[in-house]
Amino acid sequence: MASFPPRVNEKEIVRSRTIGELLAPAAPFDKKCGRENWTVAFAPDGSYFAWSQGHRTVKLVPWSQCLQNFLLHGTKNVTNSSSLRLPRQNSDGGQKNKPREHIIDCGDIVWSLAFGSSVPEKQSRCVNIEWHRFRFGQDQLLLATGLNNGRIKIWDVYTGKLLLNLVDHTEVVRDLTFAPDGSLILVSASRDKTLRVWDLKDDGNMMKVLRGHQNWVYSCAFSPDSSMLCSVGASKAVFLWNMDKYTMIRKLEGHHHDVVACDFSPDGALLATASYDTRVYIWDPHDGDILMEFGHLFPPPTPIFAGGANDRWVRSVSFSHDGLHIASLADDKMVRFWRIDEDYPVQVAPLSNGLCCAFSTDGSVLAAGTHDGSVYFWATPRQVPSLQHLCRMSIRRVMPTQEVRELPVPSKLLEFLSYRI
Repeated sequence: MASFPPRVNEKEIVRSRTIGELLAPAAPFDKKCGRENWTVAFAPDGSYFAWSQGHRTVKLVPWSQCLQNFLLHGTKNVTNSSSLRLPRQNSDGGQKNKPREHIIDCGDIVWSLAFGSSVPEKQSRCVNIEWHRFRFGQDQLLLATGLNNGRIKIWDVYTGKLLLNLVDHTEVVRDLTFAPDGSLILVSASRDKTLRVWDLKDDGNMMKVLRGHQNWVYSCAFSPDSSMLCSVGASKAVFLWNMDKYTMIRKLEGHHHDVVACDFSPDGALLATASYDTRVYIWDPHDGDILMEFGHLFPPPTPIFAGGANDRWVRSVSFSHDGLHIASLADDKMVRFWRIDEDYPVQVAPLSNGLCCAFSTDGSVLAAGTHDGSVYFWATPRQVPSLQHLCRMSIRRVMPTQEVRELPVPSKLLEFLSYRI
């Protein structure tokens, strides 16, 4: 068994340059479990980076200062080292324009994180805002944390203060995602087999329960226009939901094992899903077609072998903001960077016991979390997108596949706009 296709020489694949690492402090008490870094996240405006250090602790650091520390002190940045500690925010919440470090005790093991930013109140979906406890302004930045006990806690990123405590799930909250439109609509995915939709501008009111999964829900992701939600979980499940009507659009069939991660491309035309079956699939979410398969084991395993303990479980997948690159993280101690038009990695990096990954807001850095609560950072493949690709992304942001197919243009152009070539 190999990690690359036979025609690919592993020695010729570019190794990613290490940017830095944030090492978790020693465990506060003697436990073998609970140290896992299940999630990492960058703020939408690039101001903050957050990760779960394990043992119920979340750390928030200003991303620009974190990068400066890497340059000044080398790649290692031990988070309990006072010499490298960033200044913390005062409890009075002042100096919002100057990001500062926070260490948050969430009270239980943290499984998921998500940043959410608000819009002016006149654009809010909430009508009677004057009756609510919180008035979210244009500069509001929130952090949602999903916990082992089924609770979701909402924090003010600027002050580190707890704002809301959402209690409705009965099992682990495995993933969280905010609607990108700034509405502060939050969706949570849980081991209780449900997804729940919360309106944080309405005091965290639980608006809807999405049911359909027959087993644990591992991950969820909004499309860029907030109209569609993808949820994935155990038993090969990949569901697409209409978030205007809160109804299921379709179930995508193709994986042979639990599906654990998903992410939309920046234009919403593509959907990436990662599974324990050693594969990442790239779908057209508008018609359910599989457009690309990124394998992590060669020759490709049979469905029976792929559905078991194959030592190549893919743990995480993330789309870069250039719409050209995807990162995946698997159990073979390797991070892979893919191009959407190539079936082999264009860049790789070593990583043991990886669990999650995410691109920085500008796409220049990939962060990956591990079993011991640490985070590692690599420079991502850099390529100037072609004018054709930029035009395609502009069109696909406003036009689904069905409308593209009706355009009076040559068939080759239709195939390009549909990501078929």
